[in-house]
Amino acid sequence: MFLLICSSRRWSSPSTMVPPLLGDGGVYRVHIVGNSGVGKVQSTTGRQLAEILGVPFISLDTLHWNPGWKKATDAEFRERVENALAAAPNGWVVDGNYMARLGDIVRARSTDIIWLDPPLLLYLPRLVLRTFLRAFGLQEDCSPGCPDLLSRAFFSKDSIIWWCISNHRRIRKRERALFARIGLGVGSDVEHQKMRRLGGWGSERRRWLEDVERRL
Repeated sequence: MFLLICSSRRWSSPSTMVPPLLGDGGVYRVHIVGNSGVGKVQSTTGRQLAEILGVPFISLDTLHWNPGWKKATDAEFRERVENALAAAPNGWVVDGNYMARLGDIVRARSTDIIWLDPPLLLYLPRLVLRTFLRAFGLQEDCSPGCPDLLSRAFFSKDSIIWWCISNHRRIRKRERALFARIGLGVGSDVEHQKMRRLGGWGSERRRWLEDVERRL
């Protein structure tokens, strides 16, 4: 029992001793990240949080993709992100990872990092459903001019479904390593602890948003 409790606490953030958001003198720069395929939950959480805080919501997907699923160049992408952050001096909520292309541009400037870590069994079916809804025009595209075609989603080397399954463990391992370093209440780098993990089947995320709204 003791080991189970310790294991659970190791990857969770304290909920009573630490405020739901740290901020910097009342300015909140929040980076929301998640495991592969969590995109819709990520963006929904980000939009809700941005509305609560009264700050701009910045989607990295929108800045990364040009119409027709054409990737922005590294220089173009970084410039777009830099401009978006600079245009929001009173705070922002950024949704998306893109560490390989952006490095620490967003993370280093954030006051808070929120890691959405639901189980694969929860969000994989949702990803499949979302793909169908987008393919039939029943839900907005990931980025303007980038429709989700069923052939691309299921039968292409760029399949988001396969990417989600094959990258889940790798991305979760990466975020775990970062959490072990800067996780609130548990990180080895005590001075820079600012990462909060929200796992489970959704109730923890909802309670956290309610806590933010109640306290701010």
